[in-house]
Amino acid sequence: MASANAAAVSAFIEGAPPGELTDVVADIKALTPNDPALLQSAKPAFESYNEEQLTTVKLPGGGKPVLISSYNSLGGGRYYDVETQSSFAFDHTTQKASAVQLYSLDSQHVDLIMSNKSNCKILNFFLLLRRTALQKSLSTHAGEHYPNSTVAIYPISSDSTLVLLLVANKYSPSNFWNGRFRTIYQFTPKTASLSGSLKCDVHYYEDGNVRLTTSKNISPTTVSSTSSTSSSSATAIAIAKIIAATELKYHEELNRGFTKLSEGEFKALRRQLPVTRQKVEWEKIGGYRLGQDIGGARAR
Repeated sequence: MASANAAAVSAFIEGAPPGELTDVVADIKALTPNDPALLQSAKPAFESYNEEQLTTVKLPGGGKPVLISSYNSLGGGRYYDVETQSSFAFDHTTQKASAVQLYSLDSQHVDLIMSNKSNCKILNFFLLLRRTALQKSLSTHAGEHYPNSTVAIYPISSDSTLVLLLVANKYSPSNFWNGRFRTIYQFTPKTASLSGSLKCDVHYYEDGNVRLTTSKNISPTTVSSTSSTSSSSATAIAIAKIIAATELKYHEELNRGFTKLSEGEFKALRRQLPVTRQKVEWEKIGGYRLGQDIGGARAR
């Protein structure tokens, strides 16, 4: 029974809608007042949720939010941020950052440079230049299309690939809806290959509970101008253009899907209007013939 409860709690946490993890935790506490240890046992679920959802957090004394993901995890509950050149501890339950320390990403390349000799020095130098150019291009793209967004770029696969992350959150609890848009792209300079995935999650809960979760995988695409350091800026711009076009197409597909749902499935679910093509004003039901008939029947 205990294991079943723990599994249910973990499922609730991992399935929390955008911006509503605190509400889900509060509900779990209210439902399990006699078993506070349940939330403690769900720490892996909190970590999975924050990394999967690309949770953002502001560092103590910092301005811009930074990302939490599996790509910038240092283990032991610590993460690093390239732009601020810092590492920090992150509490997955409270979603708070602490213990900020200086962190140099270049130091991560030392062992790789030593073991793979000069050719990896060149590769790492290319990656450093491209990461800087990509950070600028990706930030520009995000600023133009997603007002409340955070971007980050991290080297993975022994520095042979760059992962480009973007998360855009928009919360409106006063209007009973919250939403999150996430993108994860992987760019391999050696092969000039760009691939990725797009995810959209929206929750609407006024007088009901409707949630949209959708995703799309992006097949590998070849990006031009990746052969030398002088082309780093051009490569970054080309990548940003591909990303912008890909996301525009995805958004257009979503809009067509919404129209189809509204005109098709949702319309079929709604009660049709009377033959008069007017809504029934229930507070004036006594003025309708049917209401009069019912009233007369009761009188008899």
